[in-house]
Amino acid sequence: MNLLDKLEDLYKKYLALQEKLNDPVIIQDIKKFISINKEYKELEPIANAYLNYKKILSDLAASKDILINEKDEELRMLARAEIDELSRKKEILENEIKILLLPADPQDKKNAIIEIRAGTGGDEASLFAGDLFRMYTRYAEKNKWKYEVVDFTEGTKGGFKEIIFNIIGDHAYGTLKFESGVHRVQRVPETEAQGRIHTSAASVVVFPEADEFDVEIKENEIKKETFCSSGHGGQSVNTTYSAVRLTHIPTGIVVSCQDERSQIRNFEKALKILRSRVFELEYKKYLDNIAKQRKTMVSTGDRSAKIRTYNFPQNRVTDHRIGLTIYNLQSIMDGNLDELIDALQIAENAEKLKTFEIYE
Repeated sequence: MNLLDKLEDLYKKYLALQEKLNDPVIIQDIKKFISINKEYKELEPIANAYLNYKKILSDLAASKDILINEKDEELRMLARAEIDELSRKKEILENEIKILLLPADPQDKKNAIIEIRAGTGGDEASLFAGDLFRMYTRYAEKNKWKYEVVDFTEGTKGGFKEIIFNIIGDHAYGTLKFESGVHRVQRVPETEAQGRIHTSAASVVVFPEADEFDVEIKENEIKKETFCSSGHGGQSVNTTYSAVRLTHIPTGIVVSCQDERSQIRNFEKALKILRSRVFELEYKKYLDNIAKQRKTMVSTGDRSAKIRTYNFPQNRVTDHRIGLTIYNLQSIMDGNLDELIDALQIAENAEKLKTFEIYE
């Protein structure tokens, strides 16, 4: 099957879904309508690309016909120029279509769970972890996504020794998944009297939020403990045992949640994270398998790899996987991550195009 045939099949499917969305019986079935509408919206960019591609092919054939059959040299010259321009557009559109047809990770559409942990660098590493938290939450706000803090341990001089939070929004995981890895900062700490540049690090792990259909956790597999939630320096911020700690007995995974005043709400949030962490064990095998199949530097499952350096004295951010350097560090720290994330996605798509055959 060639590219045009594949696109035509998908376009027919798109039209069939469009017809279903106008069916009164389906309109009354809200669940079914939402499901079909979701699939319809996913096919819409491919359908539009198909119509555009078909027009370019038609115009190209017409221009070639003029070049072959027309005797007027001026018209032939215009046809040559048109063929050059249409051939260029055809090549660009074909690459865009190939990317649209790439097999998507089904987890990409999900909400994201992000864990940030201070690494080497003491108090400065905790402060940097706090900066990264602010960077990601600012980015979420710019995308009109919500975020919820699940658990945290504050640093002695600010920031966080560790913080876990959810990013709730369409394709949040697919957008942020390349942020997993070690982030390094080079700057002069506020506590440094001599003005020397220190290097500190924080690790970031991003994984998809699992629902009850992805993984089943039985009640007898969970050990539940309650405790008083703590604030800065470990002091108790309330006297009720509202914070919850869950241990998944089969895997030994431990999750705590103390962000809410209600024990029930903390339990629900902790269970959501626990479910996602158990699901991640299997999902990481999938990521490792993908990494073996293609030597991509972007979607590697190795979360201990140093992926990015934030150099404050030189006002630069460098992503080591794709060799991209941006001299606008403060804007990045304010959550303007689009340039970085777009470049990483382009690099990942280029890797996929090298490995996977989109059409025969």
